[in-house]
Amino acid sequence: MTWDANLLWQFDMLILLMMVICAVAALSLKGLVSSAVVTGAYSFFTCLMWTHMMAVDVAFTEAAVGAAVSTVIIVATAQYINPWSKD
Repeated sequence: MTWDANLLWQFDMLILLMMVICAVAALSLKGLVSSAVVTGAYSFFTCLMWTHMMAVDVAFTEAAVGAAVSTVIIVATAQYINPWSKD
């Protein structure tokens, strides 16, 4: 299957735009869980970019560690944090 060069740079720009949106959203969100979920989405878009660059082994590692394991650990940790604590 051949790809049109015009389509490829549009795909790159779309993924880059989604990564920037996720990064800004993760920094601006107040909730820990929602920030962790958006960070997982950022990892997913990074995985798509690695796949597009034909680095499938790096994309697989990013999907397994970045989008899956790290997000689950951060969300599980955020459940134990009480943001309204007066300590």
